[in-house]
Amino acid sequence: MPPLAALPAAVVFDMDGLMLESEREILDCMRRAAAEQAQDIEPDYWLGMIGHSGPTCRAMLGERIGAAAADALFGRSHALYVERAEAGIAHRPGIVALLDLLAAHGIPRAVATSTRAPLAQRKLAAAGLLERFDAVCTSSDVAHPKPAPDVYLLAAARLGVAPARCLALEDSPTGVRAALAAGMTTIQVPDLLAPDEAVRALGHRIVDSLDRVRALIEGAR
Repeated sequence: MPPLAALPAAVVFDMDGLMLESEREILDCMRRAAAEQAQDIEPDYWLGMIGHSGPTCRAMLGERIGAAAADALFGRSHALYVERAEAGIAHRPGIVALLDLLAAHGIPRAVATSTRAPLAQRKLAAAGLLERFDAVCTSSDVAHPKPAPDVYLLAAARLGVAPARCLALEDSPTGVRAALAAGMTTIQVPDLLAPDEAVRALGHRIVDSLDRVRALIEGAR
């Protein structure tokens, strides 16, 4: 794997599945809501929603079970998930040490998430991470969600750093495509969804942990 050529001027983080163990929580709430409403959906179906915005996921499910049923299921799963999120979702391993490293070097940090603004802020606050970031950009703030580059371009603009000088960290293929489309150096740390051949062919770095990301940044000094 090629080392980073230099320390990034800024680092932009995805949230769910990268910093927080929220993908498992989200999928569990979706499965529970589906079971309550007697919707027979195979467990692996939900993996296809990882990295997409809420409206996109709702549209995907609507094609499967109908719009009204999808609205009911999403309403129930959202209520279940908000309870868990406000209680504080566990960190992904290595996130605190990575943020400490960036802070020590004075590297600005932003969040670029497909979650809507109010919930994103609450999740980060409950997890004790909100104050670690200079900007939080959400799907509420842009016209087009991931895989469009909008939220990453907004994050760079709010940090005052050119996208080409930013490092983006993602777990999902959808997010990787968004970050690459924004022109950022991108490192993927897969969580529930392993990158397939098409994703690997995009040419970005893929590592198995945030500790490995930290090592790559330390090696660029």
